Amino acid sequence: MDRSSGDSRLAGETNGADGAADLVSRSRELEGVAANAILDGSAAARVRWATPDGLELVGRGVAAEVTADGTDRFDRLRERADRVFSGLVHEGPEPARPRAVGGVAFHDGHEPTPPWTGFPAASFVVPDVQLVRTDDGTWLTTVGDRAGAAADRLERWHDRLTASPGTDSSGSTPGVAATRRTTSPAEWTTQVETALERIADGRLTKVVLAQALSVELEESIDVPATLERLGRRYPNCYRFSIGHGTGGTFFGAPPERLVAKRGRRVETEALAGSVPRGETPAEDEAHVERMRGDEKLQHEHGLVVDAIREQLAPLARYLTVSEQTIRRLATIQHLQTPIEATLSGDRHVLEIVEALHPTPAVGGVPPDAAWETIRETETFDRGWYAAPVGWFDGDGDGEFAVGLRSGVATDEQVTLFAGSGIVADSDPDEEWDEVQLKFRPVLDELR
Repeated sequence: MDRSSGDSRLAGETNGADGAADLVSRSRELEGVAANAILDGSAAARVRWATPDGLELVGRGVAAEVTADGTDRFDRLRERADRVFSGLVHEGPEPARPRAVGGVAFHDGHEPTPPWTGFPAASFVVPDVQLVRTDDGTWLTTVGDRAGAAADRLERWHDRLTASPGTDSSGSTPGVAATRRTTSPAEWTTQVETALERIADGRLTKVVLAQALSVELEESIDVPATLERLGRRYPNCYRFSIGHGTGGTFFGAPPERLVAKRGRRVETEALAGSVPRGETPAEDEAHVERMRGDEKLQHEHGLVVDAIREQLAPLARYLTVSEQTIRRLATIQHLQTPIEATLSGDRHVLEIVEALHPTPAVGGVPPDAAWETIRETETFDRGWYAAPVGWFDGDGDGEFAVGLRSGVATDEQVTLFAGSGIVADSDPDEEWDEVQLKFRPVLDELR
């Protein structure tokens, strides 16, 4: 199969009679082991995923990999993932089950050029060593062929981690030597004005325009340590990192859940419209009241709510849109509306991801016109920025966040990304300030 169109690859390529590679996973409970203990630079792939409500997953190596590109990449991913999981038998507790971890690019025609070397249009890896932590415990899971590789690998790693459990150190920041913008203030003003013209003539209702910031570091970045610092500063955000031996590491601490699916129950949210945090509780509330009463921000948020409702409706038997709330983070506050659905039939979480991506919070309305505007005006490659990152399992359940508040790291350089929603009465200078505010969460942990 031509890997340029995507592929599925399984470690060992041990094929059963049906053509699927037979894999088995073994698990063992652990205590007092740091999540980062299984990570080092020798692994061909390194992944980490943590949710605000307690699930933490760290993996290394490749037991199986599925990739795809093109307009039908989600269909290809599901087909190839089904082949992988149909040949994988899990021998262990349900929370420790193997998961495929990865993500997709914002544009389906994405090419993996620097800084996105090693990141195709869609890629998910089932690690051959996985550490899972939930409220119920911590498990080590290994995956291998039926000849005993999983059992042997489990014993080796259990002994190694028991002898040296490690610590999840937050380390020291690498320091920032210099920064370079891909978009100047003048270019930004031109981009926003172009979007406003298209909104005025009816081609667009909203579009999210973004910027990239290239950061030269004084020392090499320690991504796991950076994620630890982000987790302590933003405990109610997701954390993820996806690293490849042939490229960099995409990492971030996004506040926005794209979708969580278990069985037929789906949870998602609209997160759009933002103001800064205040220096005091009174200032915080003043900002929130301004945001609640701001016609532009409420309009922007309402577009996201309506679009998610429309995208989920064809798949759902029941759909509930909750009352609007406020999501407070360390440096910024957002309008948030939780949305839940009960699916009308059995669906893979990737089907929900495909239906929702991109939400108007990262793309625009209508989607096709917004994508065209983004392609024509932005001065950089979004890569996996603002796209779905997360995991799924053999039942088609899983959870995805939107790859915001993020960057891609290569040695002593990190490229950061941030964007802002443009609607009819947007002001280029105000939108510029909002983008700079959104760079801060990751940039502050590099200084």
